[in-house]
Order: sequence, then structure tokens, then C-alpha cells
Amino acid sequence: MADRKNDPAFIYFPTDYRWSMGLLLCLSGAPWGGAEIDEIHRIGTALRCKLGDDNAWFEEWARMGDIVEARGREAECKGHTLTAAACLMRAAHYYHIGERFLQHGPRSPAVYKKAVKAFADGAAMLKRPRIESVEVPYGGTTLPALFVHPAPEVAGNKPAPAMVFFDGFDITKEIQYFKGVPDLVARGIGCLIVDGPGNGESVRFRNLPLIAETEKYATAAYDYLTARKEVDPKRIGVMAISLGGYYAPRAASLEPRYACCIAWGAQWDYYGTWRRRFELLDSGQLPSLSVPPEHLMWIFGVKSRDEAMKKLEGFRLDGIVQKMRCPFLLVHGEGDQQIPLEVAETCFAAVGSKDKTLKVFTREEGGFHHCQNDNVTLGTNFSWDWAVDVLKPGT
Repeated sequence: MADRKNDPAFIYFPTDYRWSMGLLLCLSGAPWGGAEIDEIHRIGTALRCKLGDDNAWFEEWARMGDIVEARGREAECKGHTLTAAACLMRAAHYYHIGERFLQHGPRSPAVYKKAVKAFADGAAMLKRPRIESVEVPYGGTTLPALFVHPAPEVAGNKPAPAMVFFDGFDITKEIQYFKGVPDLVARGIGCLIVDGPGNGESVRFRNLPLIAETEKYATAAYDYLTARKEVDPKRIGVMAISLGGYYAPRAASLEPRYACCIAWGAQWDYYGTWRRRFELLDSGQLPSLSVPPEHLMWIFGVKSRDEAMKKLEGFRLDGIVQKMRCPFLLVHGEGDQQIPLEVAETCFAAVGSKDKTLKVFTREEGGFHHCQNDNVTLGTNFSWDWAVDVLKPGT
């Protein structure tokens, strides 16, 4: 692991990478209403004497979520809808951040359901951005999603471009919203945030484990958007974050109707990544991951490490991204401790698109941690401006 003492990023728990990145994941949503620094500090202060206790982590975040949700429900009863919406959506974010380390806990399903409802209730009160809870037809079932409408003053009366936004390894559509989506739609680009198989509600409540064939649900998401009159079917892109650096490039390579692709963080050989992680964990050289390693088995619906590794054999991009033809953006942090920079360079070199861009954020400028978790606005500003140049909203 890198030297935490000389890390310019905000590291709340210097001896615990996972907890520090988890807290920062929430705090980095503050520009879009996902966090209040005083509330986060109160949670962090309560947890400092319980470092590494994931049950305590769950309970402190849930406790603050309850406090903030109660404020929101009180405001709702008084007709103060903007206050209610802000509190309910922020509370949902706290619930999700607390639950992500303990998906198997006895209280997890109830708290997660409460989080989904709080976000949906709050979002329904907003007029800007306009957020719909929707269902994307997928085989014999549906995938839960959020459709965030493009700003009408940019889109006008014409069909607008849109991006499909898939989750990563261990986050959810509600967490994704606080990754700058309000700024994307303000530029006139709609956004469909999807809990795909293995993520969010899909794995928790719909028995949809993670699969390697991202193109199956990427095609479903594309088809859903083409049926919406607000969306221009020729200007639909796909993006995803973290493990989504596998999802989005695979989707754009095998579903050629996508107009562009953003990989927010690189992937190449996810099987090899986990093989190395387990070797380092077993030898004591890797103190912790972004979530407990049991999460890998859980999202695949298997009981053992060997079964999970077998599933991971299909999570390789070589031989696939060479088929991509649409404009491609890969954003990566120079100091990413989960996925080294050379992985990004390998993937980028292999992508078949002629129009492709690799943006690496350096230590000096910030945004150099995993998926710009240390300064998310750097990542979103660059990515959303690139999307504007490619998709040309307002035309």
C-alpha cells in the first residue's frame, strides 16, 4: 500500500484503507447533495475507537441515516418538499454507504429497502433534475433503474442524447447518482442509472447474480431508452465506474449501436486481478480491499473462492475491445491502489476505436486515487465535457 503519511488526499482513517475510501466515497457526493460534512464527521468520530468493526460501521451510518430521514419526513409533513427531498436523498446515501460492507447482516435487507424508498420518495419531490424510478425489461424480469431527465432548457423540444450508467463492483444506482449525474443532465444529456445483475437491488432482491456477458443487459438498457420519446436513439452512450471499466467497454464493443463509451477506471483481466489480490491477502501483504473479499462470492451467488474464480474466467477484455468502433474515453488515477496504471495503458492500447482518449489524473492535480475518489469533480468535469463534445446536446 502507498505511504499514507504523504498522501495529499483526505484520509480519515490513516491505518485503514477500506474505511477511509468508504467515508470518502460518501463525502465526495457532497457537491450533489449526497453528504453534509458535519454529519460525516460525527459518524467518523464515533467510529474512530471501533476501527475495523464492520458491524459498528453499519450501525453508525444507519443511525445517522435515521436521524436525517426523520428530518426529511417531518419536513414532508409540513409541505417543505425541497428540504424533505434533500434530507431523504442524503439519508439514503448514508444507508447505502453503511450497508456496503455488510450485505449479509441481519439488518441489511430492511435498511437497504428503507434506503431505496427514501431516495425514491425524495427524488419524486424534485422538479430539477427530474428523476424517475423505472424498470428496464430484461429477459423475463426487469432491472431497477433511475432515469434522470436532461435539462429542458438545453434539450428543448428535440430528442436528447443520453448515457447508460452501470454500477461498479460494490456500489448502487443511488450512490451513482451522487457521482455528478446532476451536472451531466444539466448539460442536456439524460442518464439511465441501472442496477445490473450483481448490483444493488438486482442482486439483493431479484436473485440476479453478476454475469460476464454485460452486453445482454446493455442491449436491454439501450432498447429501453430508444422507446422513450425524450431520447435520440442515435446518441446513446454507455459508461460505468470501477469494475464498470469492464462493463462499459464490453458493452460498447459487442452492442455496436452505442454512440460512445466512458470507462471511469480501467479493467483488463479481472480474473488476474483477483488472483493477485488473493495471493497478497493470503500472504499478509494486502491489508484490505475496498470491501470484504466475501463480497465477490456474494455477487456471483456462490459459496467458495474457487467457484468465484471460475466465474471470473470470463471477465477479460482481450479479444473484445479490439472490436470497439465508437468514440472511447478512459479515465484513470495515476495512484490507483486497486487497479494499477499499467492496466489502463494496456486496455487503452487494445481498444479498436480510432477516436479514443486516455485521461490520467496525477498526484499533483488531484483525482489520482481510484476513480478520482479524492476529487470526483475533476473526473466528472472532464468526462461530462467530453460527452458533450461527442454527443452534442441541444442540436
